[in-house]
Amino acid sequence: MPTDLDTLAREKLSLVLRDHPDPAALDLDEDLVETYGITSLNKVLFLTSLCKAAEVGLGNFTEDDLAGMRTLGNVVDALRPHAPLKG
Repeated sequence: MPTDLDTLAREKLSLVLRDHPDPAALDLDEDLVETYGITSLNKVLFLTSLCKAAEVGLGNFTEDDLAGMRTLGNVVDALRPHAPLKG
């Protein structure tokens, strides 16, 4: 299991992307839709999987919080205060 939230987020995003890119190649600042082509369904699958793995309840986030998660970095920043993982 990854030891930091950045690594975990990259791994979970890679799993929902069509070509399953190397997680290390995923840029925290790239737009999830524009750059990676993530669909609404895949975003839900990604966030659900990441929250479960990071032990963060989805109830910590409002609909507006979720809509604001446009980049992988936004996702990591939103989860970080709630996650027991470091990083």
